[in-house]
Amino acid sequence: MPEPRRVAVTGLGTVSCVGIGIDAFTAAVKEGRVGASEITSFDTTGFPATMACEVRDFEPGDVLERVTPDRWGPSAVFAAAAGRLAVQDADLDPASLTGMRAGTVMGTTGGEAPVIQQLTGQWLAAGLKSIDGHLVEQVPANRIATAVNHELGLTGPAQTVPSACSASNFALGYAYDLIVSGEADMMVAGGADAVNRSTHAGFLQLGALASDVCRPFDVDRSGILTGEGGVALLLEPYDVAQARGARIYAELLGYGANCDAKHMVNPDADSIAACIRLAHESAGVSPDQVDYVCAHGTGTPTNDATEVAAMRAVFPDRLPPISSIKSMIGHTMGAASGFGAAICCKALEEGFLPPTANLRTLDPALGPGVDPVPGVARPATPSVVQNHGFAFGGNNAITMFGRAA
Repeated sequence: MPEPRRVAVTGLGTVSCVGIGIDAFTAAVKEGRVGASEITSFDTTGFPATMACEVRDFEPGDVLERVTPDRWGPSAVFAAAAGRLAVQDADLDPASLTGMRAGTVMGTTGGEAPVIQQLTGQWLAAGLKSIDGHLVEQVPANRIATAVNHELGLTGPAQTVPSACSASNFALGYAYDLIVSGEADMMVAGGADAVNRSTHAGFLQLGALASDVCRPFDVDRSGILTGEGGVALLLEPYDVAQARGARIYAELLGYGANCDAKHMVNPDADSIAACIRLAHESAGVSPDQVDYVCAHGTGTPTNDATEVAAMRAVFPDRLPPISSIKSMIGHTMGAASGFGAAICCKALEEGFLPPTANLRTLDPALGPGVDPVPGVARPATPSVVQNHGFAFGGNNAITMFGRAA
């Protein structure tokens, strides 16, 4: 049997509340800049919590060349723009992709929930026959990945993965498999979601919504802020990337995925620890080789405590530094672990550890040895980094990245 192909990350595209494009996004994260603001995308009357991490100052027409924004839902637009930015960042001629075995895998939680919100409002206001048929066309979640293929002229698979808040890592894992197996020559993978009333209300009813900012690992942490955006990583065979002289941000070493199937909302430490071990096995690394962990880090009391407990089960002698970028960009749902993957790649390329913003007092109940990299980025030379994604229903997915050789 031939040796499995190695997988390189050669392009990064981000549409986020703290910046458009990977350079702006990275600069903001390194500074610990927080993208929270008062919600404008829906009427917050009656909500006791009205902050979210919405994307501002983004003009889709400045990025998109083929997708017409008013014919697609916001998640699809975020995804298509992130895909276009990733290809540009990889210094590829999009026309060259059309004849390749190239496709898209995108993760999501809410799909096109804002569109459903609009349709519901029309129905309630004037009856079923009043709803806009053009909006109905935008509802199917499969259009999120399709939008990327349409924007880039890709003819390979266009798969939307709806495994909630770990969806981008599942998408990256699937795309990784397609490259390693030789079934694809290039893949765009990531995720997209948009702030919406139903998600905001749902987390509020669960008691998991912060009123001001997200404070992962803080003794006074109270929950998430909903967020939005799109993120895309361009994956290709490592040897092909080297041959074309591409800038290689990082190597996608492998991934682990499982489901604890125990509780719809409470994470399970044993299952998360098992997923970490699966990821290490896939990547061919041992715990002592991991230099940094990009946490799921939602800022809820339960998640952060469970995540640290799972880490202790795998790293009994020392915990690697573990930080949460959700403190800055909010919980971007299906895009969350994709944004984590993107900043992991930049951390490996540039040499830093992403920070946890808003941390005032580290929760002593988390135990000794927890290093959340508070405040701003820390200079470092990580070689192997671990990127967490956990979701309701017990869906866990972890991706592993290594410094480009």
